[in-house]
Amino acid sequence: MITALIIYVAPLFLILGAATGFVRPGRRPAGVAKAAEAAGIVAMGVALGAVALLITRGPSTANLLPGLSVRLDVVSAVMLCLVSFIGWVVLRYAATYVDGEARQGAFMGWMCATLAAVLLLVMAGHLVQLVLAWIATSLSLHKLLLFYPDRPQARRAARKKLVTSGLSNLVIVAAALILWRGFGSGDIATILDAARAGMAPTAAAWGAALIGLAAVLKSAQFPTHGWLTEVMETPTPVSALLHAGVINAGGFLMIRFADVMLIAPGVLAVLVMLGGFTAIFGGMVMLTQSAVKTSLAWSTVAQMGFMVLQCGLALFPLALLHVVAHSLYKAHAFLGSGGAVDAVALVRRPGPIAVPSGAKVGQAFLAAIAIYALMTLGFGIATGFDHKSAQAIALGAILIFGVAYLIAQGLAGSAPKALTRATVIYALAASLGYFALQAAAEALTKGTLPATPAPGPLEWALIVLAVLSFGLVAVAQALFPLWAHHPAAAGLRVHLTNGLYANAVFDRLLGGWSTSRGA
Repeated sequence: MITALIIYVAPLFLILGAATGFVRPGRRPAGVAKAAEAAGIVAMGVALGAVALLITRGPSTANLLPGLSVRLDVVSAVMLCLVSFIGWVVLRYAATYVDGEARQGAFMGWMCATLAAVLLLVMAGHLVQLVLAWIATSLSLHKLLLFYPDRPQARRAARKKLVTSGLSNLVIVAAALILWRGFGSGDIATILDAARAGMAPTAAAWGAALIGLAAVLKSAQFPTHGWLTEVMETPTPVSALLHAGVINAGGFLMIRFADVMLIAPGVLAVLVMLGGFTAIFGGMVMLTQSAVKTSLAWSTVAQMGFMVLQCGLALFPLALLHVVAHSLYKAHAFLGSGGAVDAVALVRRPGPIAVPSGAKVGQAFLAAIAIYALMTLGFGIATGFDHKSAQAIALGAILIFGVAYLIAQGLAGSAPKALTRATVIYALAASLGYFALQAAAEALTKGTLPATPAPGPLEWALIVLAVLSFGLVAVAQALFPLWAHHPAAAGLRVHLTNGLYANAVFDRLLGGWSTSRGA
């Protein structure tokens, strides 16, 4: 009870900050910005306190009221720290960004309300709180997306977001009902323990399918990704909060119910295929975008696809690491996007464009694969080869293609030697850093998240398909200067710039370019 009271202080203060903004919704309301920032600081303090409680007392569930409880374990503690830190940064940034706006107080209020809902979601120990927080997150975010209601593009994006989030809300309610009925309890810890013991496999399988569907709808996976790439009319702090926080709710849901997801290998296989395609699709479209924020939005689509791929491969500790890394990076990227134009204006090309030959690209990829094999062997010797599953090795192979791409650019005949050395050194340092963090994430979540099971024939087929697909895309990117000027490439670029028109189809299904105020 005491633990629950302590942790509930964080969303409570944010709700009070939201109420302050709603009471004073106008321009430069007295004390609203300070109240919001103070609530963010309190939330960070509570998150650190939760970590201390976890270290001293271990994982636990603390009940406040029927249906309202806190699940304190590694997953919730990490998410509490992440959300509260990013929330404080965004609130502090927003106080200056919207200064002088006509509805400044209301904006700060809805920002606090959204953060409170996300905190209630990640700390939830009961299905009732989880579902209510999930729905509240969608509704409060919708208000932020319509901060400029007179802008047609804002209304159109918010309308599509409302449709997908509404479907996600219905699915998560159905999933909660099935899990509660199948396991006889709404307590999340009880459900996870029962699923780990193999109880109620039918309910768990249906629950896993619905959890996966709710996560896909929440995470802007293909083909329901269009709203995420169009929310550019909202203030930048909302973009930062959305791309660095709210969009990760789908991944968190699958990580939280990892034991349930493992009972449905068919669902995981679908997630691998959908997530892998979305990652490749989003990454390719991102390269064709000229606007900074739009490019970042497509990057988020790709990153969410990669996170869904990780969950489909049952690499839940690595998915949690991905959530943290992507959130920190994307919050910084959006909050600093305003300086990108100035930075581009200062760029001076040092010399001719580096054009790698096919032979150089082949050398780079062979070198990268050899380096990865040596790193895997080194980590295996250091840890007794116990920490590496086949799925994790395959994921590392996918990631190493990015290193190979960088090395290929460095090995280009016209590239300066200093650039080549720096590229190789930084790429290797980043790789070593990631694998070290990977090992740390697996050690930290041991006992909280389930171990990755050995892959069966279907899993092996999907692993090989994923590695080959990402490898081919990496090779194509490395050879881009050689084929970019081909006439066929010009048409491909146009199609990719428009996202292969999937979003246009979604618009047509929703009634065209409707911009009604009821959006």
